[in-house]
Amino acid sequence: MTDMPDRPSAIARRTFLLTGAAAGLSTALPLGAMADAADADAAIREIFGDKPINDGRVSVKLPPIAENGNSVAITVSAESPMSFDDHVTRMAIVSPRNPIADIALFKLGPRAGKAEISTRIRMAGTQRIRCVAEMSDGSLWQGSASTVVTLAACLIG
Repeated sequence: MTDMPDRPSAIARRTFLLTGAAAGLSTALPLGAMADAADADAAIREIFGDKPINDGRVSVKLPPIAENGNSVAITVSAESPMSFDDHVTRMAIVSPRNPIADIALFKLGPRAGKAEISTRIRMAGTQRIRCVAEMSDGSLWQGSASTVVTLAACLIG
């Protein structure tokens, strides 16, 4: 027979509670590393300034479901004749959930021929991606699209 008390020791309880608290804190850390809608708005203001943004003229294509957030195909296009007098000068892709909100900025000109970019991006979970295009007259236009990400990327790394 051993000399064990009938109830667990205080040290075992403390260890259990501290382990549980540490586990809870570690699961909350990735959420703090994500941007939010305000961060996305701030990223757009940093790129384009405080100009008003109009809805329309920008189309965003994402798959309805992305099995892996490490590489999600995206196509962004803007309605523009891409002539010398009327063309897209810049297009930005912004995420409200990635740790860094501004994903990419593309510079275009009339010799691009078409105001369309296709690339792959990392996504930190299900979200709505916003894209803003600046026209040669200085006007800003935006579009957005959502996708469901089953395996998130861009957490803490």
